[in-house]
Amino acid sequence: MTQVWEVLVTDTTRIRDAARVVSEAALGLGLGPVRTDAAVLAASELATNMCRYAGGGRFVAEAVGEPWGSARALQIVALDHGPGIADVPRALGDGFTSSADSLGAGLGACRRAADFFDLQSTPGRGTVAVARFARPEHRELFAGPAPVGGLHAPLDGARLSGDALAFRNDRGRRTVMMADGLGHGAAASQASELASRFVLGRGGDTPEALLRGMHEVLRRSRGAAVAVADIDESRRLLTFCGVGNIGARLYRGGSWRSLASQPGIVGAFALRTLLPERHGWEPGDMLVLHTDGLPSRWSPDGIERLGARDAAVTASVVFRDAGSAARPLRDDTAVAVVTHTARPDGAPR
Repeated sequence: MTQVWEVLVTDTTRIRDAARVVSEAALGLGLGPVRTDAAVLAASELATNMCRYAGGGRFVAEAVGEPWGSARALQIVALDHGPGIADVPRALGDGFTSSADSLGAGLGACRRAADFFDLQSTPGRGTVAVARFARPEHRELFAGPAPVGGLHAPLDGARLSGDALAFRNDRGRRTVMMADGLGHGAAASQASELASRFVLGRGGDTPEALLRGMHEVLRRSRGAAVAVADIDESRRLLTFCGVGNIGARLYRGGSWRSLASQPGIVGAFALRTLLPERHGWEPGDMLVLHTDGLPSRWSPDGIERLGARDAAVTASVVFRDAGSAARPLRDDTAVAVVTHTARPDGAPR
């Protein structure tokens, strides 16, 4: 199930809570005391910054997979709707501070402690920081920006999210799935987990075949909305097929377009004839998937400029810019981003 440790950092008393949940999550993933201490240090610094400079924000920790294998790491996301950082490179340098009572080493310490660290800030909109921590034997696998990743934010700070993101790589073809179990809580999480396990165990199937198989497996659950994307970069082809209310936006050719899912529920009633969409997939293209917790007014314009960034950073920016500090979640929310795995010059990322 998609387990998420979330803290709404509203005042300084919540800094301790952020450190505590990260310690719990890190130890649960078997990171060991040294990497756990590093994660706790970063959590404390990021939560402190949100309180001091942004008036608070959202702090999320969850386990994430390495895009090309089965290794897992702890991912920390800190996002806020504060004034933003005008000079990010300077802020990441040791000794920087905009406060008279701060040593100013916080963000630099986070970058050194993490296996991967990235920060995006837009003046007037806020800041997103993403840090990942892996077991010692897996640290190199998480050292660079990932071409697929995302963020889960459960309703009311619940520990289990009814949404799930799963991805696998099979001989050069990538499969990315997002599921939204009906409702929220443990039963919804169980449905989306069944969908994830099915996808992870079935390499090489088309999105249509995966959805038909999931339909049978999810009959013993409450069902889910599910979208599947198959990406074959050797053929420069993306195939998308969805059932239910998973949103999908594709950026290619200089513009955004919506990809349509069919009405229905995977695992309930009869599954309609599936109608996959096929599009080209070139360097610079981007796919964004999201569950219906994201506001319908969300616009992707400008997100394409983050195409070279880590996918979880971009997904977190989507989440940040689609809402506001005053807007409570109305459902479990998940956002995922998929980018091309090669730069335009053909070199691997």
